[in-house]
Amino acid sequence: MAMPPSPFSRIIDHTPEWNDPWGQPRYYMGITVRRIYAYCIDLVVVGLLIGMVFMASIILGALTLGLLWPAMMLLMALTPVAYHTLTIAGPRAATLGMRAAKIRVMSVGANAFDDNGRPSLLQAAIQTVCFYGSVAVTGSLILAVALFNPRRRTVHDMLAGTVVVNDPAQWTG
Repeated sequence: MAMPPSPFSRIIDHTPEWNDPWGQPRYYMGITVRRIYAYCIDLVVVGLLIGMVFMASIILGALTLGLLWPAMMLLMALTPVAYHTLTIAGPRAATLGMRAAKIRVMSVGANAFDDNGRPSLLQAAIQTVCFYGSVAVTGSLILAVALFNPRRRTVHDMLAGTVVVNDPAQWTG
């Protein structure tokens, strides 16, 4: 009697095409420059979101005589994490900057074939928290790791089981 395939057999036997930089180079052409461009756009978007939360905290803080200021400061600190996590785990698997640069985040983990490679909420959260943590500790020097591997993965991509690639939707007519 044959054993049913394990959930991991499809990953081991059939790796996703976006995980092969040598066999599928179109996923990785110019990805480093596009990631930088996307992040610059995301800096502006996150700055605007933090500005809106800051204005709301001033108003709500004044109305509550300062009682909500600690909670609003925590909300302001969590705004960038929420923005990146929710947009990366969303249906397009990309932040607004990534959409403009025509790149997206794809899973290479156990759920690589689910939802056309879209990362799970947990993967997006791990990627985001590791990104902000590693950049804060190393002063962005950790991002240079992407220059030394063929898939241009950063440490936070590796820890989350994701890869950033050119968006395959741009190739479909």
